[in-house]
Amino acid sequence: MENESILQQKMQALKTGTTTVGLACSDGVILASDRRATMGYFIASKDVQKVFQIDEKIAMTVAGSVADAQFLVRLLQSECRLYKLRYGRNMTTKNAASLLANMMFQYKYFPYWVQLIVAGYDEKAEVYSIDMLGGVTEERFTSTGSGSPVAYGVIEEGFKSGGAIKENAAVAAKAIAMAMRRDAATGEYVDVVTITKSGFKRLEKSDVVKLLEN
Repeated sequence: MENESILQQKMQALKTGTTTVGLACSDGVILASDRRATMGYFIASKDVQKVFQIDEKIAMTVAGSVADAQFLVRLLQSECRLYKLRYGRNMTTKNAASLLANMMFQYKYFPYWVQLIVAGYDEKAEVYSIDMLGGVTEERFTSTGSGSPVAYGVIEEGFKSGGAIKENAAVAAKAIAMAMRRDAATGEYVDVVTITKSGFKRLEKSDVVKLLEN
């Protein structure tokens, strides 16, 4: 009963609500999210980061409990740095996703209240969806958070499988924008990140506006 009470308190804590998406393209990956954090029906923050750089060519999106998400981001960033110090090379996207999934599986009876996307570019673009119990699947595209049903509809309609980032960036941005219209926990503005063989890049707000106008 004590653990159940703690879990209920955790579920009522600050949440990102959120919609995030991840798309694997021919030349890299696209990650996008909104920036709103909610506490029940209260908008707790209008500028919360939900797409984080983990390594040179790896990033992660978060949806769920803010505290849990921030801890897991810091943990994975540290593990990637340690891996590079030990082995003299960067951790692969697949290994990073597997490591994070294993961490979460260890706590499945008192889980981290999050949904995650880990994506990156090694020899090719890779996108992994990780649930709160440590389940991990590789996807061509995926979405997490309370607005994900809306986002999936936009992506299913517009995503060009095998297409380049240039062809699919507007789809990712519009998926978040549409979720913002229908999901109260998703809001403020659209944040878009790309990862290619050149590395991690966060788009300027003006560039995102242009994508939404296309």
